[in-house]
Amino acid sequence: MAAILLRAGAGAGGGSHPRSTGRRRRNAVIIAAVTGTGPAVPQEGTLERPAWSGETPLSRLVGALIAFKPLYSLMKLASRGVIIRTAEKSNVPWREMTKKVLESDVYEVFERIRDPNLVYPDCELIYFSTFSLSFNYLSPFHAYDEGNLSWLAAAEAEAATMSIAKRAVPEATSIQEANQIVRGNWLNAIEEHHLKYSGNRQIKDILDIGCSVGCHECPARAITGLVKEAFRVLRPGGTIALTDNSPKSKALQELSPVLFTLMKSTEPFLDEYYMLDLEETMRQVGFVNVCSILTDARHRTVTATVPY
Repeated sequence: MAAILLRAGAGAGGGSHPRSTGRRRRNAVIIAAVTGTGPAVPQEGTLERPAWSGETPLSRLVGALIAFKPLYSLMKLASRGVIIRTAEKSNVPWREMTKKVLESDVYEVFERIRDPNLVYPDCELIYFSTFSLSFNYLSPFHAYDEGNLSWLAAAEAEAATMSIAKRAVPEATSIQEANQIVRGNWLNAIEEHHLKYSGNRQIKDILDIGCSVGCHECPARAITGLVKEAFRVLRPGGTIALTDNSPKSKALQELSPVLFTLMKSTEPFLDEYYMLDLEETMRQVGFVNVCSILTDARHRTVTATVPY
């Protein structure tokens, strides 16, 4: 999930919105899927964020356990095992899909296209216009010892994405239906926001920022920098939309101690993400009409507009 989508508004367009027919078709599909499977309406918990995140005593206890290296190694293995078993119980052939990718010609393609003169540093300093971020991409992440940019991480990305959708909508009868509901809900939220606040401006350019990295996988300073840069590049009337884990999700707030401990052991920036008030950050940068809505049991879609 964790996709970041920027929609840039262009000049005002006359007549009907060029995508209105497609929107009606998409809504009809989502309604049919919801009616057929009867998924529960996404619910918020009673807290602003999970009790196991931030600076709470519970969060500090979990952090201390993770900091104990022998125990961390066991947590990492356990977390990976839980992720794969959960996916395969949901009919996502995780290991089979991964094997197919790694046994394909990806290594040959890489050798053909790679620049032998390019030297990868141990710590990448990424410059993105108005902000920079020092990020060690070789650090352990998502239970990958070599980091989140390893071959294994890339090979498992599709299976992981499918598993996330099914976990978000467990009532769905198939992975395809779960994807349809999850993606349809946040696409609808984005389109409805743009139609309401863009002043009838047509969407001419879309910048999709993803690379298998969501906001909850970045330090708070990187999220703030991304929001600032989005505000800079979007046209007046343009829409920013971020879909990621919701701190207010009842499902996430009620995770069992075993599950949230295992999850935190593979997500080094999770506390920073949950402690950051994303909506207020967007307002401080200059965005208006900031809206946040649960688009499934675990995820929110936050949308906002660049003022005219």
